[in-house]
Amino acid sequence: MNKQERISSGKTFLGIEFGSTRIKAVLIGEDHMPLAMGSHEWENQYENGIWTYSLDAVWSGLQDCYQNLAKDVKSRYGEPLTQVGAIGVSAMMHGYLAFDSQGSLLVPFRTWRNTMTEEAADKLTEEFHFNIPQRWSIAHLYQAILNQEEHVKDVAFFTTLAGYVHWKLTGKKVLGVGDASGMFPIDSSTGDYHSNMLEQFNSLTEPNGFPWKLEDILPKVLNAGEEAGCLTEEGAGLLDSSKTLQPGIPLCPPEGDAGTGMVATNSVAVKTGNVSAGTSVFAMIVLDQPLKNVHKEIDLVTTPSGEAVAMVHCNNCTSDLNAWVGLFREFAESFGIQADPGQLFSVLYQKALQADPDCGGLLAYNYFSGESITGFEEGRPLFVRTAESRFNLANFMRVHLFTALGALKNGLDILLKEEKVQVDKLYGHGGLFKTPVVGQRIMAAAVNSPVAVMETAGEGGAWGIALLASYMKNRKENESLAQFLNETVFGGETGITENPDPEDVKGFDQFMQCYNEGLPIERAAIQCLKRQ
Repeated sequence: MNKQERISSGKTFLGIEFGSTRIKAVLIGEDHMPLAMGSHEWENQYENGIWTYSLDAVWSGLQDCYQNLAKDVKSRYGEPLTQVGAIGVSAMMHGYLAFDSQGSLLVPFRTWRNTMTEEAADKLTEEFHFNIPQRWSIAHLYQAILNQEEHVKDVAFFTTLAGYVHWKLTGKKVLGVGDASGMFPIDSSTGDYHSNMLEQFNSLTEPNGFPWKLEDILPKVLNAGEEAGCLTEEGAGLLDSSKTLQPGIPLCPPEGDAGTGMVATNSVAVKTGNVSAGTSVFAMIVLDQPLKNVHKEIDLVTTPSGEAVAMVHCNNCTSDLNAWVGLFREFAESFGIQADPGQLFSVLYQKALQADPDCGGLLAYNYFSGESITGFEEGRPLFVRTAESRFNLANFMRVHLFTALGALKNGLDILLKEEKVQVDKLYGHGGLFKTPVVGQRIMAAAVNSPVAVMETAGEGGAWGIALLASYMKNRKENESLAQFLNETVFGGETGITENPDPEDVKGFDQFMQCYNEGLPIERAAIQCLKRQ
């Protein structure tokens, strides 16, 4: 069957992911290779002290993204997109979308980027003896309770962004186990919310007299491979404003970007890991045994098939780095030079490999927003040096690449050095790795471990959720997700690997000493430089 016949007969799978700066759709064939793509750029807003996206922006962005995909299909293959074999929806994990019994949003969407739930996160971590990060949905709900917010008594359902979009497309209030593990702790032995912790939370909030129990307002947890409903007529209209796409298409469980990143890099098996580096950065390692201690810097989540994962998540990664590259582009344009964006990133990133291993005494912080791992509720992008620092372009680019991973390294050092977690190889994906070699070299220096990049990793989470849709439709009896990915999708591909250079590793450690000692500078900048 050729590509045109696959499209006309619906032998395809559609993956949609809501990233922090882009909504992306990927249509793949039965060979799991992309057939067409569409995207839509969007940005979060900082309103009344909250990082948020409006629901109008969610739907207008999704429809524009889908229309761009449909146009790509039509222009490539001459066929309208009327049906697909299965659909999957993925989005940024965590955050808080709360609805009343009529399905109305009670408060603006509170995204993962907010660092406003410290009191709740600390109290729940102590209560559960299990780390509850600030961005988790349960931390947002409990903080609203502690704040005595009026809306809490009216909550009939709360979920993540992926869970919300899936609900509106199918009518089903469900969530994939990986995304659900960013709402409330999951018991990997049952593949469901941790029952003892549910009871603890209900006991904790019983004096408030709410008309709900926590288990009644959480989405149902589903495992990879399970069916999660079908596209309704209303949902088809929400997705495709042209009304060309037919309802009745099955959907796989909605997942978070962490889980789809694991799928896209074939790192769902024990002792594998992946690093997603874009606007935010997170590293995930599939555990072969439980951690010995509770660490506030480490999330315990799951793969889309329910295996326990240690996750280090940082709110900030490439935003400040991208801003500096934009400044250099503006400089070039002032001289009449129209620099290709891809070439500009490549040239500047490559300069970092010519730098001093320790960045020549330069220091930078990339904190656009707060960073819980280092204890910041707000952030100020910052670059500082002494008169003796070796200030040149190579060191300048290297320090901004290093600091993009600074908070992440603090968390990974706990996992790799204190907890002695075993990882055979890390797979990188996201914007930091688009320039060949450089991002891998920097990451390998940070973790002192080989870092690989798959040729397919650039397709990202939209491709990952499309693979999960294919797994739901095509998996063999008792075939695990790890087997499906390794044998059917990747066929043994291991990617291009960069091993850590001892000088780079030593230089990164020296930079980190300066980074951690300099954190009071960042704190002073926040105190002295107020947001406008």
